Amino acid sequence: MNQSKRFSVYVFATFLSVGILVFGFTKINAATPGKVSQCAASGKTIKSIADEAKVDEFSCFFKKWEGIETLHFKVGVTNVSDTPQRFRVNIFLENGKAVGGLIPRKTAKGLVKPGATAGFIYPVSGMPGKPGEVTLIVKTIAQ
Repeated sequence: MNQSKRFSVYVFATFLSVGILVFGFTKINAATPGKVSQCAASGKTIKSIADEAKVDEFSCFFKKWEGIETLHFKVGVTNVSDTPQRFRVNIFLENGKAVGGLIPRKTAKGLVKPGATAGFIYPVSGMPGKPGEVTLIVKTIAQ
């Protein structure tokens, strides 16, 4: 009887130790909420940018969105052409998730003027950690 209690304590201690190690390593991989970090865990970011655009800012951070800490990408694009432009931004992650949209979102106030910068923050639903690889595509679209 004494041996079975001792065995139970060892098994419990082993599972507890493994749980603490696993939890600790997942916390190391996650970025601090509200802090800017490198967007890809492996450091690999692929960019395809239109000639009329210059990406001034591409950063990511974690903050609450719909009640859950999730990954957000902040993109700032400058129009380097001599005509007003509208840009399509796509961000693809290695796990198949993707976000994106238009800059400016609505054209009621006009397009991005030459030399002007516009941007947007894109939340990625269901991403509590950094992706391994990020692909950023910025294209111009017809007015």
